[in-house]
Amino acid sequence: MRPVLVAWWGQSPADGRRARKIVAGYLPRSPRERLVTEQPEVIVVGAGINGLSAALTMARAGRSVCLLEAKATVGGDCRSAALTLPGFVHDVGSAIHPLAAASPVFQSLPLARHGLRWVHPPAPLAHPLDDGSAILLERSIDQTAESLDPADRARYRRLMTPLVANSDLIIQDLVGPLRWPRHPIVAARFGVRAIRSATAIASTTFAGERGRALFAGIAAHGMLPLDQPPSAAFALLLGMLGHAVGWPFPAGGAQNLANALAATLREIGGTIATEVRVESLASLPPAATILADLGPPPFLRIAGDELPAWYRAQLRRYRYGPGVAKIDWALDGPIPWTAAACQRAGTLHLGGTFAEITAAEAAASRGVHPARPFVLLAQPSRFDPSRAPTGKQTAWAYCHVPAGSDVDMTEAIEAQIERFAPGFRDQILARRTWTARDLERANPNHIGGEINGGLQDLRQLFTRPTPRLIPYATPNPRLYLCSASTPPGGGVHGLCGAFAARAALRQMKQAGR
Repeated sequence: MRPVLVAWWGQSPADGRRARKIVAGYLPRSPRERLVTEQPEVIVVGAGINGLSAALTMARAGRSVCLLEAKATVGGDCRSAALTLPGFVHDVGSAIHPLAAASPVFQSLPLARHGLRWVHPPAPLAHPLDDGSAILLERSIDQTAESLDPADRARYRRLMTPLVANSDLIIQDLVGPLRWPRHPIVAARFGVRAIRSATAIASTTFAGERGRALFAGIAAHGMLPLDQPPSAAFALLLGMLGHAVGWPFPAGGAQNLANALAATLREIGGTIATEVRVESLASLPPAATILADLGPPPFLRIAGDELPAWYRAQLRRYRYGPGVAKIDWALDGPIPWTAAACQRAGTLHLGGTFAEITAAEAAASRGVHPARPFVLLAQPSRFDPSRAPTGKQTAWAYCHVPAGSDVDMTEAIEAQIERFAPGFRDQILARRTWTARDLERANPNHIGGEINGGLQDLRQLFTRPTPRLIPYATPNPRLYLCSASTPPGGGVHGLCGAFAARAALRQMKQAGR
């Protein structure tokens, strides 16, 4: 079947000529009047990375697909914009993409043909310490081990070598919905460590502070208290990927990953309509299968009576973790790190010791703003000069705060940077600050400013958003969820969308559609 065509004022003349018939009631009209010429088999609501992935999976299966996005650009949090000064390109949300580089969905697509180029800093990660040194996560396991205390070098090699050797199998078996692994021995070896807390793994694996600090910083990406299972999973997975694929980012900005996905979708016949805000699922074609790249609260707002009361009650019980406070900077020059090795890394973890990072993450989870927050910082223009005018730099950082916080964390975040890079504030030309509440206003999926699509603890790691055999399906056979609130959760990998689309395809075939 040919794809549905949605055209609007300002789209290409060729598309405009193909659109002739207004079908009232399918989409709300606006100053840019939408025209629909035929009914699609599949509609995807929300063009975040998972929405794009779901639409691509459907289109590659031969289904006619229309992807609707409320904003003017696709990508959700995977977008770039001039947030500070002209000529400075900032990533609005996600900036560093190890999961995207490892994603089997993205690896199967011709994204390079559509302009995607990965930038790999010499070192994926640096973790500076107060003694003026830095721990470096290098692509090489051996070189990384040399950053640690002598007693921990062999221990680090024993921890990471089997993970990296089996990284493809681990991604295939464990990053997704709960299912029987194809490689059970590999999965079990990873799982027995991953299901534990970061505190337990760090304290039993490393004798020295450097190894424990490195592990804590990587584990903190999971936004769980580090003494809570399965916080170790995030450190093991992201650490493994640092060696296996790196922690790269798209040249020119994160928007270019979203643009490459969108271009691939159009190339195979899918249609994308931006600036189309879906207020109610009832306004969409009644025969279409609908996948929503939305978290439970925004999904409930548009679903109405399309879902039974008991399921709506389950979605309302879905839990979220701490929020995020973020800053984007336009800088007059490179960040003056005390440890010169930090200039080699695209990502910096600023929090000092294991104990300090643990305390900061515990505070945010308890609803307390940490005085010395753990700060995650990216400096992409160090390795991608297209991000800033000649001689200038961009940087991006965030810390974890209580959910829904309206507190401006600028002073606390910049103090942590100054701690390891004295003179940083002298480089600031402009900044854009975001509270957790600002982030929720900018993206309705970020409930309370949380960026992982919901708490990823043991209860919600695989059974998100509700405990169902097929977590993407709803009691309504035409409605599916494909956002980060479904397995495998947060991160730029597109797997939530792909798994949701595959589940929908199976049920469509069973129903003879």
